[in-house]
Amino acid sequence: MNLLQSELWILVSFAAAGFQTVRFLLQKVLSTAILSPTGATFARFVYSAPIVVLVMAVYVKMSGAQVGFGSMAFWAFAVMGGLAQVLATICVVTLFKTRNFAVGITFKKTEVILSVAIGLILLGEGVSLAAFGAIALGLVGVLLLSKPPDVTGWGWGQIWNKGVALGLSAGALFAVSAVSYRGASLEIAVSDPIIRAGLTLGAVTTLQMIGMGLWLWWRDRDQIAAVWGVRRVAVWIGLLSLGGSFCWFLAFTLQTAAYVKAVGQVELVLSLLVSILFFSERVSWRELTGIAVLCVSIVLLILVT
Repeated sequence: MNLLQSELWILVSFAAAGFQTVRFLLQKVLSTAILSPTGATFARFVYSAPIVVLVMAVYVKMSGAQVGFGSMAFWAFAVMGGLAQVLATICVVTLFKTRNFAVGITFKKTEVILSVAIGLILLGEGVSLAAFGAIALGLVGVLLLSKPPDVTGWGWGQIWNKGVALGLSAGALFAVSAVSYRGASLEIAVSDPIIRAGLTLGAVTTLQMIGMGLWLWWRDRDQIAAVWGVRRVAVWIGLLSLGGSFCWFLAFTLQTAAYVKAVGQVELVLSLLVSILFFSERVSWRELTGIAVLCVSIVLLILVT
């Protein structure tokens, strides 16, 4: 890996976090006012998949690269990652209805810690004893975030709630998707990281668009019309999703998923600003402490991994 690539993954990870924060902001607005969680999730794919496929077709043609990505391993990683991302996004959008924006995003960011375990299972990435300590500290942060402000006591019923279940499920599923996307991109035998990232993104988003479209046609046909009805806003969800996803995928081709997602924790700061400035939501000192502890655990994880 040359010097440019060794630094590039950090820059695109920061960019991805910025794109993703704004996208979730728009998805929260639409999901709470117009679209269901499934509809808001479908919006990001239907307005981004055609664009990325067209752009990558032109880019590959102009580059003259000989591309082959039809291996069973590629499609297995793509399908697994795409399905996990869809389910994770639905969990996050549903979570917005139960907790405030910043806490919801923080729960989702447990993916950074969980990606270590998922990486071990799927790609054989190991975890040191020091990394395990960082993970344990992160769990403390999750517990601080898990108790709703209007509930007293620390019994199991107070600590374990719908918000925690949705947040941890989203984190685990996003970890699966991140590791799977890295695995898929590594199956493309091309040296250009833009081609590897773009083709993986194009394949995944197309599968997601078709799969979710069929599901909505069967289970909730009205949401397809609703997604079209809010196209003036939803198209921006698609474009922001395209920008963010491409940056994530590009970073995954250059560095392991755990490192990429760890740098992406800058999204925590951005989401907190969104929560306060755009939604006028109050964040308690306990929640701020939980966010801080979780961030510290992630920084430690970076240092010891």
